[in-house]
Amino acid sequence: MTTTPVHPPCPPLVLVFAASDPSSGAGIQADLLTLASLGCHPLTALTAVTVQDTVGVQSVQPLAAELVEQQARAILEDMPVAAFKVGVLGSVENVLAVAEIVADYPDIPLILDPVLASGRGDELSGEEIISAIREMLLPQTTLITPNTPEARRLAESDEDESEPSADVCAQRLIEMGAQYVLITGTHENTPQVVNTLYGADGVIRHDHWERLPGSYHGSGCTLASAITGCIAGGASVEDAVRDAQDYTWQTLKNGFRAGMGQFIPDRFFWARGDDEDDADKKDDEQK
Repeated sequence: MTTTPVHPPCPPLVLVFAASDPSSGAGIQADLLTLASLGCHPLTALTAVTVQDTVGVQSVQPLAAELVEQQARAILEDMPVAAFKVGVLGSVENVLAVAEIVADYPDIPLILDPVLASGRGDELSGEEIISAIREMLLPQTTLITPNTPEARRLAESDEDESEPSADVCAQRLIEMGAQYVLITGTHENTPQVVNTLYGADGVIRHDHWERLPGSYHGSGCTLASAITGCIAGGASVEDAVRDAQDYTWQTLKNGFRAGMGQFIPDRFFWARGDDEDDADKKDDEQK
């Protein structure tokens, strides 16, 4: 008599649209590491190939929109995706392709990380791409996660005579169609990093975090992916934002400097921490 093997349940499946980063500090590699660390199974539709390291970006080569669409359609016809995460798209054509794809799945949450420049300031999304994101992706976005410079670029108005406040930017982004906006304060000159979640009725929560020394490659990718993973696992937007911030801060606190530039967040800090604790415990027992 033969028995049918019992397989464990499928983990939450997350489809990521993003560019590659050879250093695995940011980009689609950072998304993979983060989502896997949080118990999700990441799926990918590669949008561009970059040449970069921990110091900066040398070049960005977008993939053809047709290829981006083929990758995503193949996955979506085969697997039940729980959430979308969108990062660098690389071209207007890719923005339009992704917008058309996700429009066919309106019930799947979409988390948009509008990566407009690298940590060093290298341009990753020009004005045409930004305009396409505003018009085509924002109306389909569950949550967008800009830092303050990105929020101002996305929300800028012809009427602006000075830089709009974060509150004004968030209001404009919601008026453009985003359901929620999380503006991060990493680029502000404040003693603590203050991240603010906004909804249709205004501020939902402020979170204050110790500002760690150094500069980190891929902190925004980590946060957006962590939020996506939590939502894919069934958390509400507010709970996902809270838990993902704690996870991201821990990855930064445990970050390592692998190259000559920025630190890389350690997305598997919890695994290495356990090993160190076990080693310390054994040393204590032997004394």
